[in-house]
Amino acid sequence: MPDTTSAFVVSPDWLEQRLGDLSVKIVDASWYLPAQNRDPKAEYAVAHIPGAVFFDQDTIADLTSGLPHTLPTPAFFAKAAGDLGISETDTIVVYDGPGIFTAPRVWWSLRTMGAKNVFVLDGGMDGWKAEGRPVTKDVPSPTPTIFTPCFDPAAVTSFTEMTAIVASGDRQIADARGAGRFTGEEAEPRAGMRSGHMPGARSLPSGVFSQGGKLKSLEALRSTIEAAGIDLSRPVVTTCGSGVTAAIITLALQSLGHTNNTLYDGSWSEWGSKPDTAVVTGKE
Repeated sequence: MPDTTSAFVVSPDWLEQRLGDLSVKIVDASWYLPAQNRDPKAEYAVAHIPGAVFFDQDTIADLTSGLPHTLPTPAFFAKAAGDLGISETDTIVVYDGPGIFTAPRVWWSLRTMGAKNVFVLDGGMDGWKAEGRPVTKDVPSPTPTIFTPCFDPAAVTSFTEMTAIVASGDRQIADARGAGRFTGEEAEPRAGMRSGHMPGARSLPSGVFSQGGKLKSLEALRSTIEAAGIDLSRPVVTTCGSGVTAAIITLALQSLGHTNNTLYDGSWSEWGSKPDTAVVTGKE
């Protein structure tokens, strides 16, 4: 019988059975937009999954880029991960608050930097608590270790590459922002940015891939992606507001065995803030 769920997602039962297993590293990757009115660090301090370390997406980033959340250098990332007690050879489970929201970005980042056994927790912390599973406010003191990076440059698209892709149309573009921002009917949350999307992009709002904080079945993921006009036999670039929720599309693609995909790290924070980039409005 074929698998119906993603190989990159683990269930709460699976993780609870492995609490205390030193070979399984648990990472709280929660991050929120201002409109969500949630403080990930404060929530972590009150309750987190036992053994989980907090991965701060605002600081484990390229702080010189002028853009939010962009990948740091492999050396910077490796030092930060090692300080959290994470090695590239560990089995790593990443979670966030709602479920399939910001954890996929850290899943993608770890894999891009060379970790192989990285998974996202279905249902997130909200689901974990709702089911009465163990939580703690005790902050672990991980023993620093060595994370040996093996950066995959093919996983990341730069602004220069994105400009060429938009001009040539040789790669499909999947945009994870909300439909209103994609069409230009809603303003961008960051000041000074135009609304709309890159010419040729397809709208795949990040929320369509999950239900109740859990990733949808492979069949549903495939149907959703194809309904948006994405051909799974062709290469895809994922993008969003700041490179975070684009990784949800990446997770969905790779769950379906699609390997010819890359993430535009600057995303709309970069593209939409420039005065001369091509921007169109409407559904197409």
